Amino acid sequence: MKIIIINGPNLNLLGKREPEIYGSQTFESYFDGLKAKFPQIELVYFQSNIEGELISKIQEVGFTYDGIVLNAAAYTHTSIGIGDAVKAISTPIIEVHISNTFSRETFRHQSYISPNAKGVIIGFGMKSYDLALQSFL
Repeated sequence: MKIIIINGPNLNLLGKREPEIYGSQTFESYFDGLKAKFPQIELVYFQSNIEGELISKIQEVGFTYDGIVLNAAAYTHTSIGIGDAVKAISTPIIEVHISNTFSRETFRHQSYISPNAKGVIIGFGMKSYDLALQSFL
């Protein structure tokens, strides 16, 4: 089973950025733990701050991978293009968010990804990624 985790803007700053919301662990160290915890899954990781790169990656893997775990970060709430890319592919997507977006600013309550995602996991910190991977097993 081959699954990719795709992270959007500012998630490259995990471990430094707003630790009261996002915690103090870098995603790279967390990803190493995921690979050890899920040895039966071939895990790939991609991060970009650029909307078009995220769309290109979704299109690139969207017909060949077994699953996508997508945290589009702020683009979740603004990018019709990412929403359209999710709708266009056949690979199932689990939308994840580290924080509870519904306990934050009102604009974060809208998702252009959710209507075409297999599921949505919100607010469990980094554990949201674990839960998404478990959903594919």
